[in-house]
Amino acid sequence: MWPGEFHDMKKLNILLAILISSLMILSFFSTCLPTQRSRLKVVTTTSLLAYVVQQVGGDRVEVVSIVPAAQHPGDFAAKPQDIQKLADANLFLTHNWPGEQFVPGLIASASNAKLTVLQIDVPGNWMIPSVQMAATDMVAAALSQIDNQNNALYQQSAAAYKARIVAKEAAIKPSLTQANLPAVRVVSVDGQASFVTWTGLNLIATYGTPESLTSPVVKDLVDKGRAVGVTLVVDNLQNGRDAGKELAAELGARRIILSNFPGGFDDTGTWEKAFDRNIELILGAIAR
Repeated sequence: MWPGEFHDMKKLNILLAILISSLMILSFFSTCLPTQRSRLKVVTTTSLLAYVVQQVGGDRVEVVSIVPAAQHPGDFAAKPQDIQKLADANLFLTHNWPGEQFVPGLIASASNAKLTVLQIDVPGNWMIPSVQMAATDMVAAALSQIDNQNNALYQQSAAAYKARIVAKEAAIKPSLTQANLPAVRVVSVDGQASFVTWTGLNLIATYGTPESLTSPVVKDLVDKGRAVGVTLVVDNLQNGRDAGKELAAELGARRIILSNFPGGFDDTGTWEKAFDRNIELILGAIAR
């Protein structure tokens, strides 16, 4: 081999060594970075759960809900794509509500032996800040249960989200106080009763599903409402949104429709926006 050829071969070997070292370094760092595959795949029944999971899990989770935000879980029927979501998931979170009767059949159809199913059984209306915070703690515990190595991250994110909830409540309370809501007498659908009470509105009576509003029931509600001067009827977007329409007409009262889920109304994809929209609807109704 001539001296020049030896020199060129030496340079080539050096370049190859540098290239191999660079590839090894890139490979090492790429395995350390979180990837789409390394995310915890979470399926929830509702958008309420999905939003909390996203706030707590951040980029460690990939979350989807299966019940449309404007639909009541009791009216939901699973589709093949919902079964597939569960078949690919690591974790399935449910509320354990009576309306979630589709859950056992969905789990059986998914046939996912690696699936963990947990219930986030927090009573009350999740639009109420204290209930939303309680749900946040339970979601953080659920994520940590199957991904304990990221427990500190989940707890930190949960604390940050709860701080936002506290700030949201503090920001809205003066408007509710100024509106003198205890002076406003209300008849509400059952599904919004606890939220109505939380705002300070004076809840006189409640009613159930549209099917339960028989003529005698409506007459009784009208009599009670007229006796005390009810001026507002509250319906629920996700469950018989027009259930109280006849009642409001009989009472000569204003009627509003509130939502129990993020995304139920347009541009309300977060808990904060859904909460704000409900408050705006209430304050707007009593200001007229």
